[in-house]
Amino acid sequence: MPLNLSPPTPLSYFASLVQSDDQFPLLEAAASLAQDEEPTLDVQQVLDDVARLVKRVKARMPEAADDLTRLANLTQVFYKDLGFGMNANDYYAPENSYIFDVLRTRRGIPISLAVIWLELAQALDLQAQGISFPGHFLVKVTLEGGLVVLDPLTGESLGLDSLSDRLSPYRAPEDQFAAPDLDEGETPLGLYLQACPPRDMLARMLRNLKEIFRSQEDWPRMLQVLERLVVLLPEAWDERRDRGLVHAELGHVHEALQDLRQYLEAVPAAPDTAALRNRVSELSAL
Repeated sequence: MPLNLSPPTPLSYFASLVQSDDQFPLLEAAASLAQDEEPTLDVQQVLDDVARLVKRVKARMPEAADDLTRLANLTQVFYKDLGFGMNANDYYAPENSYIFDVLRTRRGIPISLAVIWLELAQALDLQAQGISFPGHFLVKVTLEGGLVVLDPLTGESLGLDSLSDRLSPYRAPEDQFAAPDLDEGETPLGLYLQACPPRDMLARMLRNLKEIFRSQEDWPRMLQVLERLVVLLPEAWDERRDRGLVHAELGHVHEALQDLRQYLEAVPAAPDTAALRNRVSELSAL
Protein backbone atom coordinates (compact mmCIF):
# COMPACT_ATOMS: atom_id res chain seq x y z
CA MET A 1 0.00 0.00 0.00
CA PRO A 2 1.52 3.38 -0.98
CA LEU A 3 2.30 5.80 1.82
CA ASN A 4 0.32 9.02 2.03
CA LEU A 5 3.06 11.68 2.05
CA SER A 6 0.76 14.67 1.65
CA PRO A 7 0.88 17.18 4.54
CA PRO A 8 -2.04 17.21 6.97
CA THR A 9 -4.83 19.66 6.34
CA PRO A 10 -5.26 22.46 8.89
CA LEU A 11 -8.35 20.69 10.25
CA SER A 12 -6.68 17.26 10.56
CA TYR A 13 -3.68 18.86 12.27
CA PHE A 14 -6.02 20.62 14.68
CA ALA A 15 -7.86 17.35 15.34
CA SER A 16 -4.59 15.63 16.22
CA LEU A 17 -3.84 18.32 18.80
CA VAL A 18 -7.19 18.29 20.61
CA GLN A 19 -8.04 14.60 20.74
CA SER A 20 -7.05 14.23 24.39
CA ASP A 21 -7.22 16.46 27.47
CA ASP A 22 -3.97 15.00 28.79
CA GLN A 23 -1.16 17.55 28.28
CA PHE A 24 -3.47 19.64 26.10
CA PRO A 25 -1.23 21.85 23.90
CA LEU A 26 -3.19 25.07 24.29
CA LEU A 27 -0.65 27.42 22.71
CA GLU A 28 -0.06 25.18 19.69
CA ALA A 29 -3.78 24.54 19.16
CA ALA A 30 -4.58 28.25 19.53
CA ALA A 31 -1.79 29.18 17.12
CA SER A 32 -3.13 26.69 14.57
CA LEU A 33 -6.46 28.52 14.31
CA ALA A 34 -4.86 31.05 11.96
CA GLN A 35 -4.08 28.33 9.41
CA ASP A 36 -7.59 28.75 8.02
CA GLU A 37 -6.53 32.28 7.01
CA GLU A 38 -2.85 31.50 6.40
CA PRO A 39 -2.56 27.83 5.27
CA THR A 40 1.24 28.08 5.03
CA LEU A 41 1.60 29.44 8.56
CA ASP A 42 4.46 27.77 10.40
CA VAL A 43 2.99 26.99 13.82
CA GLN A 44 6.40 25.87 15.10
CA GLN A 45 7.72 29.35 14.35
CA VAL A 46 4.95 30.79 16.54
CA LEU A 47 5.96 28.43 19.35
CA ASP A 48 9.60 29.45 18.90
CA ASP A 49 8.64 33.13 19.09
CA VAL A 50 6.89 32.53 22.41
CA ALA A 51 9.88 30.52 23.66
CA ARG A 52 12.05 33.56 22.97
CA LEU A 53 9.68 35.67 25.04
CA VAL A 54 10.03 33.15 27.85
CA LYS A 55 13.81 33.56 27.75
CA ARG A 56 13.45 37.33 27.81
CA VAL A 57 11.19 37.21 30.86
CA LYS A 58 13.45 34.75 32.68
CA ALA A 59 16.47 36.97 32.00
CA ARG A 60 14.78 39.71 34.00
CA MET A 61 14.04 37.46 36.94
CA PRO A 62 16.11 37.84 40.12
CA GLU A 63 17.66 34.68 41.49
CA ALA A 64 15.54 32.84 44.08
CA ALA A 65 12.59 35.14 43.38
CA ASP A 66 9.39 34.24 45.20
CA ASP A 67 6.04 33.87 43.42
CA LEU A 68 4.97 37.45 44.02
CA THR A 69 8.24 38.81 42.64
CA ARG A 70 7.99 36.58 39.57
CA LEU A 71 4.44 37.77 38.96
CA ALA A 72 5.44 41.42 39.33
CA ASN A 73 8.37 40.98 36.92
CA LEU A 74 6.19 39.17 34.41
CA THR A 75 3.66 42.01 34.53
CA GLN A 76 6.41 44.58 33.98
CA VAL A 77 7.97 42.76 31.03
CA PHE A 78 4.74 41.67 29.32
CA TYR A 79 2.84 44.96 29.50
CA LYS A 80 5.51 47.64 29.88
CA ASP A 81 8.60 46.31 28.11
CA LEU A 82 6.94 44.20 25.41
CA GLY A 83 3.89 46.44 25.14
CA PHE A 84 1.13 43.85 24.93
CA GLY A 85 -2.37 45.28 25.26
CA MET A 86 -5.82 45.71 23.77
CA ASN A 87 -6.43 46.43 20.10
CA ALA A 88 -8.68 49.40 20.81
CA ASN A 89 -8.73 50.52 17.17
CA ASP A 90 -10.29 47.30 15.84
CA TYR A 91 -11.41 45.17 18.76
CA TYR A 92 -13.58 42.85 16.66
CA ALA A 93 -11.03 42.09 13.95
CA PRO A 94 -10.49 38.34 13.57
CA GLU A 95 -6.74 38.94 13.65
CA ASN A 96 -7.06 39.62 17.38
CA SER A 97 -7.73 35.90 17.82
CA TYR A 98 -4.74 34.74 15.76
CA ILE A 99 -1.71 34.22 17.97
CA PHE A 100 0.87 34.96 15.27
CA ASP A 101 -0.81 38.31 14.60
CA VAL A 102 -1.01 39.13 18.31
CA LEU A 103 2.71 38.40 18.67
CA ARG A 104 3.48 40.59 15.66
CA THR A 105 1.35 43.59 16.63
CA ARG A 106 1.39 43.15 20.43
CA ARG A 107 -2.36 43.80 20.27
CA GLY A 108 -5.23 41.43 20.97
CA ILE A 109 -8.31 40.69 23.03
CA PRO A 110 -8.40 39.28 26.58
CA ILE A 111 -8.37 35.60 25.69
CA SER A 112 -5.66 35.72 23.02
CA LEU A 113 -3.43 37.77 25.30
CA ALA A 114 -4.23 35.32 28.10
CA VAL A 115 -3.03 32.35 26.01
CA ILE A 116 0.40 33.96 25.60
CA TRP A 117 0.53 35.32 29.15
CA LEU A 118 -0.33 31.92 30.64
CA GLU A 119 2.43 30.27 28.63
CA LEU A 120 4.94 32.70 30.10
CA ALA A 121 3.54 32.47 33.63
CA GLN A 122 3.59 28.68 33.63
CA ALA A 123 7.15 28.70 32.29
CA LEU A 124 8.01 30.69 35.44
CA ASP A 125 6.41 27.93 37.54
CA LEU A 126 3.55 30.17 38.57
CA GLN A 127 0.24 28.41 39.29
CA ALA A 128 -1.59 30.39 36.61
CA GLN A 129 -4.92 29.51 35.02
CA GLY A 130 -7.56 31.11 32.86
CA ILE A 131 -11.00 32.17 34.11
CA SER A 132 -13.94 32.10 31.69
CA PHE A 133 -15.50 35.17 33.28
CA PRO A 134 -18.66 36.49 31.61
CA GLY A 135 -17.97 39.14 29.01
CA HIS A 136 -14.22 39.41 29.63
CA PHE A 137 -11.71 36.57 30.00
CA LEU A 138 -9.51 36.79 33.11
CA VAL A 139 -6.50 34.97 34.55
CA LYS A 140 -5.60 34.01 38.08
CA VAL A 141 -2.46 33.06 39.96
CA THR A 142 -2.44 31.09 43.20
CA LEU A 143 0.25 32.47 45.48
CA GLU A 144 1.31 31.44 48.95
CA GLY A 145 -0.57 34.44 50.34
CA GLY A 146 -3.77 33.84 48.38
CA LEU A 147 -5.40 34.22 44.99
CA VAL A 148 -4.62 37.07 42.56
CA VAL A 149 -7.06 37.71 39.70
CA LEU A 150 -5.77 39.76 36.77
CA ASP A 151 -7.13 41.43 33.66
CA PRO A 152 -5.02 40.02 30.79
CA LEU A 153 -5.48 43.24 28.80
CA THR A 154 -3.59 45.34 31.32
CA GLY A 155 -2.17 43.12 34.05
CA GLU A 156 -4.32 44.98 36.57
CA SER A 157 -5.04 43.08 39.78
CA LEU A 158 -8.79 42.95 40.39
CA GLY A 159 -10.13 43.15 43.93
CA LEU A 160 -13.40 41.80 45.24
CA ASP A 161 -15.35 44.99 44.61
CA SER A 162 -14.12 45.25 41.03
CA LEU A 163 -14.91 41.60 40.31
CA SER A 164 -18.35 41.92 41.85
CA ASP A 165 -19.05 45.03 39.74
CA ARG A 166 -17.96 43.22 36.57
CA LEU A 167 -20.15 40.26 37.43
CA SER A 168 -23.19 42.32 38.38
CA PRO A 169 -24.77 42.49 34.87
CA TYR A 170 -24.61 38.69 34.56
CA ARG A 171 -25.97 37.76 37.98
CA ALA A 172 -29.55 36.73 38.55
CA PRO A 173 -31.52 39.55 40.27
CA GLU A 174 -31.61 37.73 43.59
CA ASP A 175 -27.79 37.52 43.58
CA GLN A 176 -27.21 41.26 43.02
CA PHE A 177 -26.63 41.99 46.68
CA ALA A 178 -24.71 38.84 47.59
CA ALA A 179 -21.59 39.61 49.61
CA PRO A 180 -18.46 39.21 47.45
CA ASP A 181 -16.20 36.37 48.48
CA LEU A 182 -13.38 34.48 46.77
CA ASP A 183 -14.23 31.19 48.50
CA GLU A 184 -14.82 29.04 45.42
CA GLY A 185 -17.83 26.78 45.60
CA GLU A 186 -19.66 28.73 48.35
CA THR A 187 -20.70 32.01 46.73
CA PRO A 188 -21.90 33.12 43.29
CA LEU A 189 -18.69 35.09 42.66
CA GLY A 190 -16.51 32.14 43.61
CA LEU A 191 -18.25 29.95 41.06
CA TYR A 192 -17.32 32.42 38.32
CA LEU A 193 -13.64 32.27 39.31
CA GLN A 194 -13.12 28.57 38.71
CA ALA A 195 -10.29 27.56 36.40
CA CYS A 196 -11.17 27.32 32.72
CA PRO A 197 -9.90 24.08 31.12
CA PRO A 198 -7.73 24.57 28.01
CA ARG A 199 -10.36 22.92 25.79
CA ASP A 200 -12.93 25.46 26.97
CA MET A 201 -10.50 28.32 26.36
CA LEU A 202 -10.05 27.16 22.79
CA ALA A 203 -13.81 26.85 22.36
CA ARG A 204 -14.26 30.43 23.59
CA MET A 205 -11.70 31.66 21.05
CA LEU A 206 -13.49 29.83 18.25
CA ARG A 207 -16.88 31.12 19.34
CA ASN A 208 -15.52 34.67 19.26
CA LEU A 209 -14.50 34.09 15.63
CA LYS A 210 -17.81 32.40 14.89
CA GLU A 211 -19.72 35.46 16.10
CA ILE A 212 -17.53 37.83 14.05
CA PHE A 213 -18.13 35.86 10.85
CA ARG A 214 -21.82 35.37 11.62
CA SER A 215 -22.29 39.11 12.01
CA GLN A 216 -20.55 39.61 8.66
CA GLU A 217 -22.55 36.78 7.04
CA ASP A 218 -19.20 35.38 5.94
CA TRP A 219 -20.44 31.81 5.64
CA PRO A 220 -17.27 30.17 4.21
CA ARG A 221 -15.13 31.46 7.08
CA MET A 222 -17.83 30.69 9.63
CA LEU A 223 -17.95 27.14 8.28
CA GLN A 224 -14.21 26.73 8.86
CA VAL A 225 -14.66 27.79 12.48
CA LEU A 226 -17.61 25.45 12.96
CA GLU A 227 -15.64 22.54 11.52
CA ARG A 228 -13.11 23.09 14.29
CA LEU A 229 -15.78 23.48 16.97
CA VAL A 230 -17.40 20.18 16.00
CA VAL A 231 -14.00 18.46 16.19
CA LEU A 232 -13.20 20.14 19.51
CA LEU A 233 -16.65 19.57 21.08
CA PRO A 234 -18.21 16.57 19.31
CA GLU A 235 -21.19 16.48 21.67
CA ALA A 236 -21.95 20.21 21.47
CA TRP A 237 -25.01 19.67 19.32
CA ASP A 238 -25.69 23.39 18.90
CA GLU A 239 -22.43 23.68 16.97
CA ARG A 240 -23.41 20.79 14.71
CA ARG A 241 -26.80 22.44 14.14
CA ASP A 242 -25.14 25.73 13.27
CA ARG A 243 -22.77 23.97 10.89
CA GLY A 244 -25.77 22.44 9.17
CA LEU A 245 -27.43 25.84 8.80
CA VAL A 246 -24.24 27.33 7.34
CA HIS A 247 -23.96 24.40 4.92
CA ALA A 248 -27.51 25.22 3.85
CA GLU A 249 -26.57 28.86 3.28
CA LEU A 250 -23.71 27.68 1.07
CA GLY A 251 -25.91 25.28 -0.91
CA HIS A 252 -24.33 22.14 0.56
CA VAL A 253 -27.63 20.27 0.80
CA HIS A 254 -26.32 16.80 1.67
CA GLU A 255 -24.04 18.09 4.45
CA ALA A 256 -26.77 20.38 5.81
CA LEU A 257 -29.30 17.55 6.02
CA GLN A 258 -26.80 15.27 7.71
CA ASP A 259 -25.98 17.80 10.44
CA LEU A 260 -29.56 18.94 11.03
CA ARG A 261 -30.89 15.39 11.24
CA GLN A 262 -28.17 14.46 13.72
CA TYR A 263 -29.09 17.46 15.84
CA LEU A 264 -32.81 16.63 15.79
CA GLU A 265 -32.08 13.04 16.74
CA ALA A 266 -29.73 14.03 19.58
CA VAL A 267 -31.88 16.86 20.99
CA PRO A 268 -35.50 15.93 20.12
CA ALA A 269 -37.01 18.29 22.71
CA ALA A 270 -35.04 21.39 21.68
CA PRO A 271 -37.15 24.56 21.36
CA ASP A 272 -36.11 25.00 17.71
CA THR A 273 -37.17 21.49 16.68
CA ALA A 274 -40.26 22.53 14.71
CA ALA A 275 -38.43 25.21 12.75
CA LEU A 276 -35.57 22.87 11.95
CA ARG A 277 -37.90 20.08 10.83
CA ASN A 278 -39.42 22.57 8.40
CA ARG A 279 -35.93 23.50 7.19
CA VAL A 280 -35.07 19.83 6.70
CA SER A 281 -38.26 19.38 4.65
CA GLU A 282 -37.36 22.36 2.47
CA LEU A 283 -33.84 21.06 1.89
CA SER A 284 -35.05 17.54 1.17
CA ALA A 285 -37.27 18.90 -1.60
CA LEU A 286 -34.36 20.50 -3.45
